[in-house]
Amino acid sequence: MEEQKSKYSEFLRPQEEMLEVGKLKSSLYIGVPKETSSVENRVVLVPDGVNLLAKHGHHVMIEAGAGTAAHFTDHEYSEAGAQIVYSPGEIFKADIILKVAPVNAVEQEYLKPKQTLISALQFGIQKEEYFRSLIQKKVTSLAFELIRDRANTFPVIRAMSEIAGSTSIFIAAQYLSDPEYGRGKMFGGFTGIRPSEVVIIGAGTVGEYATRSAVGLGALVKVFDNAVYRLRRLQNNLGMRVYTSILHPTGLLESMKSADVVIGAIHTKNGKTPCLITEDMVREMKDGAIIIDISIDQGGCFETSHPTTHKNPVYKVHGVTHYCVPNIPSRVPHTASQALSNIFVPILLDVGTDGGIDNFLKTDHGVRQGVYLYNGICTNSFISRYFNLPFQDIDLLMAAFQ
Repeated sequence: MEEQKSKYSEFLRPQEEMLEVGKLKSSLYIGVPKETSSVENRVVLVPDGVNLLAKHGHHVMIEAGAGTAAHFTDHEYSEAGAQIVYSPGEIFKADIILKVAPVNAVEQEYLKPKQTLISALQFGIQKEEYFRSLIQKKVTSLAFELIRDRANTFPVIRAMSEIAGSTSIFIAAQYLSDPEYGRGKMFGGFTGIRPSEVVIIGAGTVGEYATRSAVGLGALVKVFDNAVYRLRRLQNNLGMRVYTSILHPTGLLESMKSADVVIGAIHTKNGKTPCLITEDMVREMKDGAIIIDISIDQGGCFETSHPTTHKNPVYKVHGVTHYCVPNIPSRVPHTASQALSNIFVPILLDVGTDGGIDNFLKTDHGVRQGVYLYNGICTNSFISRYFNLPFQDIDLLMAAFQ
């Protein structure tokens, strides 16, 4: 009997309370350098985003002047809780580096092992030395273009494509009314006057938002694409019927002859856009018509296109004005920067909640797809094959660190 009492008394003794073990939160050390490229006006974090990060206990450093081109002042960043620093060497002491353009050769020298770099990759302009330098530095690098969200879409590409599509129409309107480069014509429609005719080549996100803006201004829009399903999706997304056609050369040429504006919005996964519009087709267009080649980022889809800059954006061929500036979102850097900040602030907050970038990458499959280097190890199979670099699967690496 005594033995039985002793047995039960073990269970009746006060026990230690077993609490649920939560995630170990981490305070992030984030650096935003000033962009060195003359064609890049955007900044990844805006003051409102910095303020939200600071309120969650994260330390954000902004290099002086980083937001000037996007019309965000150092004072605004300081008031939002950022530390303003005056040299790239100081900025690159941060654990996470956020910038728009890829790091250049000078910036690569500042990088250190175990650091995280989040920026655009712009694979088409990169050489093998770029990747080997980052590998040697043993950094973890994520590319804007490769990051996916929970809907399995590319949020940065989509946001910038929406901006590029809409902005292209306002650019066209500016030059169409110009007495030198256009026809002194108001874009859109006006009572009793034939509306502007706009031809859009490509029915992806860029083409859809260009169509939305053009239709909203009263223009007559014709959309061409080589895939019927994209044309059908565009019709459904717009909720209205617009003229659509497959890319038939004869029909396209007839539409171009009467067009006031032609937008090239073809995007390809192969890195280089096919040249769809020949010089002879451009020659058939009206004098003072406008070409906006958004596809110039991938080489352009007009035979007469060549890259221009924001400072000297246009030129004429056969009386047709060509606007061929890569990176159109940088023309509206204030809006584009806010769009980028809206994407990356929630990601950074989740990184902090999960206790750091390594823990976060284990749980977030979409952002993990953006990793092309992990602690100096190439985790992107395409980059590995293209430049003959040693490759390891990111999912296996994450599993090994569990």
